[in-house]
Amino acid sequence: MASFTELETWKQARKIRNMVSALVKTFPSEEKYRLNDQIIRCSRSIGNNIAEGHGRFHYQDNIHFCIIARGSLSETLDHMIVALDEKLIPEDFLQSFQIEYDQCLKLLNGYIQFIKRKKNNELD
Repeated sequence: MASFTELETWKQARKIRNMVSALVKTFPSEEKYRLNDQIIRCSRSIGNNIAEGHGRFHYQDNIHFCIIARGSLSETLDHMIVALDEKLIPEDFLQSFQIEYDQCLKLLNGYIQFIKRKKNNELD
């Protein structure tokens, strides 16, 4: 694979990042340096880490960055739950986000397993 932009997991991370980016524009201004900043950073970190791992020479490095991306994905979901609790988003928005989250998690876990198989085949 020539570019990280061809990875389905990166494409799904991009979708989540864009979803978050549009959402925070609706948050009140007092959240600018609180929830806005946090949720934007972790949603960007998902794709950033997938891309960085893809650019690494060693499989283990790629796995490591994908695991970090998975943590950022979970952090993004937690911030969405905070937004729900603070009445910044409705329940149905969180439910639609959960669908995108689940898809990204599934793709990311599958990609991690793929890299592990490639790593193990290289060692044989």
